[in-house]
Amino acid sequence: MKKLILILICFLTVSFLFAQQRSFNDIFPGLGTEARNAAFGQSGHLAYSRNAASQSLLGGTSSGIPSQITNNILNRNPGYYIEALYVFPCNSSNITRLDIYNALGNIRALKGIPYYSETRERLTPLFEDAVRITSQTQTSSIRDPAPSSTLPDSETVYIRLKDTNFGNTYYRCEINTLPYGLSYSLTNFRAMTYFLVTVIRTERFTAQLYIEPIREGILIYSIAGVDISDFASNRIHINSAIAKRLGVITTWASNEILKKANG
Repeated sequence: MKKLILILICFLTVSFLFAQQRSFNDIFPGLGTEARNAAFGQSGHLAYSRNAASQSLLGGTSSGIPSQITNNILNRNPGYYIEALYVFPCNSSNITRLDIYNALGNIRALKGIPYYSETRERLTPLFEDAVRITSQTQTSSIRDPAPSSTLPDSETVYIRLKDTNFGNTYYRCEINTLPYGLSYSLTNFRAMTYFLVTVIRTERFTAQLYIEPIREGILIYSIAGVDISDFASNRIHINSAIAKRLGVITTWASNEILKKANG
């Protein structure tokens, strides 16, 4: 009898935990086959526009993505934006929001992740260095923290990324715990320059990631908005530039989380 009760308790516990995990269709009901297949594909689903406010976003009100994710970009009224959706298949049943939080604490792992450079015709590290720094005013590098045993409601950290094109770039990272997942935003708190010319002014680039373990694996939805100078718009393929950086950041996030899934 005791054994039967224990089995029943275990079954109910597993069923409860599984019920708390949403499926892809719960979040994106009625999404077209092409976009869905792309989201599960190697390159993910990507969409570009010059004006996000005038577009029908995947992460809009008809989806299960928390509204603050897209609003954080739309409220800035960026001149350019890119929206991306990826699902990385894995056994996510044991992945918690705390696991995701700890995985994204490994800032140094951003260093060396490659992208394909059409100019150099080879794979090239996008960020030659990646470190956590003290604050917006004190940019001394500090160590990444040890894994935490508690999940904060919110946290702000600061990082310096040595970009292969823009040199040292500085970001404010805001992490927020949401009912099903975590949001992670990156906003430049210093201007980004190219050959001493300002390309993106302070606070004019923001990338917003939303990460949730779902029944099919790890879902990463992202949207980035940017305003660039006239100098840059005539010399830089902005869609490609944003997509490469968003892709590397997404690769970093998925790699670190999948280590948890496979560990």
